[in-house]
Amino acid sequence: MQTEIIVSGFGGQGVLFAGQILSYAAMDNGLNVTWIPSYGPEMRGGTANCTVVISDEEIGSPLVQRPQAVIAMNLPSLDKYEPLVKPGGVLVINSSMVTREPTRTDIKVVRVPGNELAEKIGERRLTNMIMVGALLANLPVLSIEALEKALEAHLPARHHRFLPANFQALREGAAVLAEPIR
Repeated sequence: MQTEIIVSGFGGQGVLFAGQILSYAAMDNGLNVTWIPSYGPEMRGGTANCTVVISDEEIGSPLVQRPQAVIAMNLPSLDKYEPLVKPGGVLVINSSMVTREPTRTDIKVVRVPGNELAEKIGERRLTNMIMVGALLANLPVLSIEALEKALEAHLPARHHRFLPANFQALREGAAVLAEPIR
């Protein structure tokens, strides 16, 4: 089993951290993983994405051309990565930031009002964890519990006060299920 995931959005949306925590959770569960970040020179507002490959076997190449899943945190990410998702794959869209409907009819689409859900929890920076929760509910490569354990194990101790909110965000996202393939 090999699962390829791309997480993409603007710098400052926690895109790289979302991919990193998926990677840590996979490693902590004995799986092979690669994580490749990519970002522009801008600190915030520039484009950022990362590729995560999770496998129970050796990974032949960390490069991904046709991912099984994409998290699109903004419209430019949807425009760039929607055409690349494998047929039958999962496209998780932050509907708070995306103004158009996806055009593909051969993939599962998960529309998540990520920013609104994060604001409901009280912290807009949790949008990334909401999106990861939605991904895992619709592509069960890892459990929500595995992500929670990874956050506990890999988040610096000074940030552990944010763990309950991160756990809540993962579970809020996990409650959003995909629409059937049209």
